[in-house]
Amino acid sequence: MRIAIVGAGFAGLSSAKILTGFGHDVTVFEKAPDVGGVWSRSRRYPGLTTQNDKGTYSLSDYPMPRHYPEWPSGEQVQQYLESYARHFGILDRVRTSTEVLSAEPRAAGGWTVTTSAGAEDVDHLVVANGIFSDPFVPDLPGADEFRAAGGRYCHASEFTVLEDARDRDVVVIGYGKSSCDIAVALTAVSRTTTVVARELLWKMPRRIAGALNYKYLLLTRLGEGLFRYARLVGFEKFLHGAGRGVRDGMMGSLQGQIVRQLELTKLGLVPEGSLEDIARSTVSLATEGFYEGVADGTIDVHRDAVIARLGVRGGEPVAELADGTVVPADVVVAGTGFHQRVPFLSAEVRDRLVDERGNFELYRQILPHTVADLTFCGYNSSFLSPLSAEVAALWIGTHLAGGIALPPVAERRAFVQERLRWMEERTRGKHARGTNIIPFSLHNIDEMLSDLGEGIGRRRRFTEWLLPVDPGAYARPIARLTARHRPVVAGGRTSPGTRLRAAG
Repeated sequence: MRIAIVGAGFAGLSSAKILTGFGHDVTVFEKAPDVGGVWSRSRRYPGLTTQNDKGTYSLSDYPMPRHYPEWPSGEQVQQYLESYARHFGILDRVRTSTEVLSAEPRAAGGWTVTTSAGAEDVDHLVVANGIFSDPFVPDLPGADEFRAAGGRYCHASEFTVLEDARDRDVVVIGYGKSSCDIAVALTAVSRTTTVVARELLWKMPRRIAGALNYKYLLLTRLGEGLFRYARLVGFEKFLHGAGRGVRDGMMGSLQGQIVRQLELTKLGLVPEGSLEDIARSTVSLATEGFYEGVADGTIDVHRDAVIARLGVRGGEPVAELADGTVVPADVVVAGTGFHQRVPFLSAEVRDRLVDERGNFELYRQILPHTVADLTFCGYNSSFLSPLSAEVAALWIGTHLAGGIALPPVAERRAFVQERLRWMEERTRGKHARGTNIIPFSLHNIDEMLSDLGEGIGRRRRFTEWLLPVDPGAYARPIARLTARHRPVVAGGRTSPGTRLRAAG
């Protein structure tokens, strides 16, 4: 098939590599000037690093370089992805600085994809634009007056040059990872740095008690099992049944350690609720230097607060909080998340992708119910997003090869709606329109591999209960399925329908 992929982040590049391996003619369209998605230099804010260690935040058959630090920088992740694309020979399939303007289904099947460089027809379309592609910037009263007075108001992904904050008063909106990362980075050059947080989040130190890497707590099957999944299996039934007291004790002890270690009581930054909320919609790793900055006064946090308007006082730009506090603000950076949109699809197609509540109705976070020749990759954001996207790409390739026995549409609809209702209730509506599966990365991966008749074996699964996930353990099932469905070339002719059973 001729396949178009929209987006060149982890999802788009792994899709290109796997689908090329399945014998397809693939083109990747990327509107940024480089590959990388959220890690592109065009949207990389100062202080950006991974939340995962380099061992778990990689693709299965291409580990991050040994010389990388444990938590790589945004620039290093982008370089890793570019190296991945070059290593597997797909970099020349990526058209950077090429925005997809529209994609229209053709009557005979397939799509007409119109980009900033022209139009072309393809047999299948993979949407891998990411769920963090359309920045959300709150519409604050007074913004025009604020900007006219010399103030700058933008999203964190649009603030990419540290020097733009030199000797300026900076206000950061939000308390997620991006907000805290950028606040710490800007203190190196800003005159003042203020964080306005509507809601405090629980944050996990990189090392508990200064010793235990957090990956041993959250990036294992046991860590995932501490949170109740839609359908409990195996040992999870004990953790949320007869062993509930043990599970609650573990969570309580960890919460107490975090409060002590980060000195949250002393700083007045103990969040409402319990540590269990850490998995409500996202996990947030504590930014190194953030709480130290609050303690020494270089970062001022206004908790449970919102900006009511932007304005001008004495000729200088300011931010006015809802409680009447006025904060000097030459620069206001919004770490306020993203919209989940697919703007290049028509309204008629988009309406067929979502339910009445605006949630994406995608079986396995991949397959629409009624839109033909279309799949999504990377719409299963998780703790292990690279691996989740890679297995989703494998699912897509196998599906196109006819290797998945799908339930009837009615059954898929019922399953997806049941899952969406659970997601909405569990996250209190903060489920990114059904695309955020945190913290259930491995559950999602297991379900996709089960559809493919593949797995990593009982011994490896048992290891993952106690040790962090090793993406390399998933390289063999990916290789087996690629070999099984790769077209056979015989007598100079390609037979794409022939199946090969991989040895072993």
